[in-house]
Amino acid sequence: MDPRNRRYLFGFCLLLFLLLLLNVLNLAIGSVRLSPGGLLAALGGMGSMETGARILLQLRLPRMISAGLLGGALAVSGFLLQTFFANPIAGPFVLGISSGAKLIVALSMIFALSRGVLLGSLAMILAAFFGSLIAMGLILLISTRVKQMSLLVVCGVMIGYICNAVTELVVTFADDANIVNLHNWSMGSFSGIGWSSVRVIAVVTFLAVLLSFLLSKPMGAYQMGEGYAQSMGVDLKRFRLALILLSSILSACVTAFAGPISFVGIAVPHLMKSLFRTAKPILMVPACFLGGAVFCLFCDLLARTLFAPTEVSISSVTAVFGAPVVIWMLLQRKGRRG
Repeated sequence: MDPRNRRYLFGFCLLLFLLLLLNVLNLAIGSVRLSPGGLLAALGGMGSMETGARILLQLRLPRMISAGLLGGALAVSGFLLQTFFANPIAGPFVLGISSGAKLIVALSMIFALSRGVLLGSLAMILAAFFGSLIAMGLILLISTRVKQMSLLVVCGVMIGYICNAVTELVVTFADDANIVNLHNWSMGSFSGIGWSSVRVIAVVTFLAVLLSFLLSKPMGAYQMGEGYAQSMGVDLKRFRLALILLSSILSACVTAFAGPISFVGIAVPHLMKSLFRTAKPILMVPACFLGGAVFCLFCDLLARTLFAPTEVSISSVTAVFGAPVVIWMLLQRKGRRG
């Protein structure tokens, strides 16, 4: 077998093993610990009203599935943005896209709750998608005036700060108890996601990731330069629009259900490129999805159990593990240039 193919096979096998291991740990570990036998018994008796089966079915299983799907969606969104901007530190959190989505979702929820209306899953995703497009539109507008990627990233960070500040002000001065609880969501969390939301997450994520995978060939050509992509028959306008829409949908889905989650969209694509030693989209899209699922399941396990019964926000944990990866990546790039 070719050494490169062997590496690719090893990489995917490793990710699948870690995914399976973390799924089992997330189901078994918590305030009520389930032994392997108890876990199998609970899985076999999901229809019963036993405590183990109820905890597994109503709390841990939907949370585990949503953490895996949303983590994968966030990593693929980051890879699409890095391809679009041709820069490894581009990501939905850094560029302020997640913060824009958070702001519009928070405003929509406050507006609806003040009138006694609860927003459904579709309305949440649409609000987050609208916020993502607004933030992305501002970034693209700035990019026409600012050519240096470092300055564009700084502008994205500033947009994120502005959106976060407005969101915090709105949530802080809200009177309704349900609105005040938005503070926990605004910090990022996979808790409280039910089966109805999981179904919506699964459909949206599957379709967006599938479409991203189908764009692998034009993405590979685009990575070689705009001139090369045009010579290969890539319609740059439509291709860029597709990348923007898909990355916005994926990040919007994450923000709508789990709030803004930091560093996953930047760190995971870099880790996958280092593991597979390639940036080919046909490999990176599925690798980023699996890597993002593994990363978020690991971080969510720590967020739930590290200081139990107190639960830490998921963004705090992803930042602890994701930020060093970004620093290492920047130092590597500087070393290569030197």
